[in-house]
Amino acid sequence: MTRRQKEILIKNILAVFAFISVIILTMIVLFLFREGIPIFQEVSITDFIFGKEWYPTYNPPAYGIWPLIVGSVIVTVLSCLIAVPFGVLSAVYISEIAPPSIREILKSIIELLAGLPSVVLGFFGMVIIAPWLQETFDLPTGLNIINASFILAVMAVPTISSISEDALYAVPQEFKEASYALGATKFETIAKVIVPAALSGISTAVILGMSRAIGETMVVLMVAGGAAAIPEGLFDSVRPMPASIAAEMGEAPYRSGHYHALFATGIVLFFMTLAFNLIADYISHKFKEEGSATL
Repeated sequence: MTRRQKEILIKNILAVFAFISVIILTMIVLFLFREGIPIFQEVSITDFIFGKEWYPTYNPPAYGIWPLIVGSVIVTVLSCLIAVPFGVLSAVYISEIAPPSIREILKSIIELLAGLPSVVLGFFGMVIIAPWLQETFDLPTGLNIINASFILAVMAVPTISSISEDALYAVPQEFKEASYALGATKFETIAKVIVPAALSGISTAVILGMSRAIGETMVVLMVAGGAAAIPEGLFDSVRPMPASIAAEMGEAPYRSGHYHALFATGIVLFFMTLAFNLIADYISHKFKEEGSATL
């Protein structure tokens, strides 16, 4: 085979795998909608999304997922308030400040943290954090919003840190050299040149970290408390949407209203995650830096 023929063959193989991935994703989405849409024959979309009672096994059942949505949003936002500073600042330190020996150690630790199974972090939240919260703040239970947010933040930090670090490394060296040539200090160069130039990648990292948090199942199932009610404080228990789906799908009769309601909850979660990814794509293009400081 000639070199040109090899390139065409490789291109076709990659195209086939890409189309297979798209087809599989499309089939999953179609299955999700096929199983979730029938619930709207029993309850309207407005009552389903904004209903404040989730009692799918009552007679008559109540399929209001607003408490589940609120729980997911609160846990995700709080976890990002914790994870974003740690993730971004650790990326800045690793890429621009840390000596090579320390850089390799920190990168290895963050990669190891990313490889920890979520069930292990869930056990840590149940066995260590929950009793500490319960004793320290005199709470009826340590399985609450704060616990779930902290564990989700631990899971989101590697994603935010790794993507932000790649974005910082991608800043052209000419930008840094020009800043130093104008008399800027290292801190000024980082704060006013490197981070703004990498803002597109950093913003994408933050959004993807939020997507990672809102879609997590095992952690929120183990440490969020499982109360399908709108919380009144940060120490209340909640049941985010992924936890509700994981906890109840095994008990829901096949093709029942409860079964379809859980799939419809998955549709809502799908659109929320899709929105995060579209926002990340928009931000990455809006703040994208092109060109360099050379002529």
